[in-house]
Amino acid sequence: MMFNALVVSKDEEGHTSSAVTQISMDDLPDGEVIVAVEYSTVNWKDGACMGSGGGMVRNYPHVPGVDFSGTVESSTDPRYKQGDKVILTGWRVGEAYWGGYSQKASVKADWLVPLPSGLTTKQAMAVGTAGFSAMLALQALEDKGLKPDEGPVLVTGAAGGVGSMATTILAHAGYDVAAVTGRPEAAEYLKNLGASQIVKRSDLNEVIKRPMEAATWAGCVDAVGGEMLARLLGQLKYGASVAVVGNASGTAVPANVIPFLLRGINMLGIDSAAQPYENRVRAWDRITSDLPLNKLDSMMTEATLRDLPSLGKDIQNGKIKGRVVIDVNK
Repeated sequence: MMFNALVVSKDEEGHTSSAVTQISMDDLPDGEVIVAVEYSTVNWKDGACMGSGGGMVRNYPHVPGVDFSGTVESSTDPRYKQGDKVILTGWRVGEAYWGGYSQKASVKADWLVPLPSGLTTKQAMAVGTAGFSAMLALQALEDKGLKPDEGPVLVTGAAGGVGSMATTILAHAGYDVAAVTGRPEAAEYLKNLGASQIVKRSDLNEVIKRPMEAATWAGCVDAVGGEMLARLLGQLKYGASVAVVGNASGTAVPANVIPFLLRGINMLGIDSAAQPYENRVRAWDRITSDLPLNKLDSMMTEATLRDLPSLGKDIQNGKIKGRVVIDVNK
């Protein structure tokens, strides 16, 4: 039986290319569960894996796709049976292992979670790693004491996937959201998601001038890193935390220790790839209750496997707004 997948190849000179190709079940890696994939999505890592590989892809040919949702076709693990709806995010799937840009996937049972009641497989991929990470960030901030009445919460890279989801989830949970973006045309989009104020990226994207500035933010979800993260550390209120989710602006943080010492702030690392099963279920359960589905639909656009090479370049260049859902069967 042949089916479609987006396959990335590398030539002898190290150049990569990707194309929708027919593959068979025999091509798939060994796994305990075979899933008929229905939807995937586009993350920053996907863009890297469709290009140079970003140091994440071990072997070629390769099928990217960090996230996918679909229906179990067969399973040797008792936790899953034929017909079960499932989600996969993380675990280096789509990087070190073949991922969801395929009509079928073969994976370990430990990497899956059941599709929560109240979500479709399409909606689950509109959430994807971006929404899952945003929810993990909010839970980490609240575990450190964040409450809606403590002041505005900053979201950097707000028009991107993680930022859009964080803005929506925070606003729905009753927080005053300050959304940072460098795209003026995204302001109305972010306000519709629930942002109460728009902060220009240029206002924060500078080398830090003073160790501490006015204590402004009760918390922050940061998807950018780099100089912006260093700058906002000095603007956090006493005891506040920043949940670090991404590094779109770079991995080096030219920070100062003074805000940590004098304001007792916290920097919380958010890893979505290797979260334990219980944490995954906790986050997905809250997503189903705290994410307004009408907002989810408004940030979602649909594409196909053949659209992926150009979408991969777009997300690497910061040109994608919201969430792109890939229908692998079109």
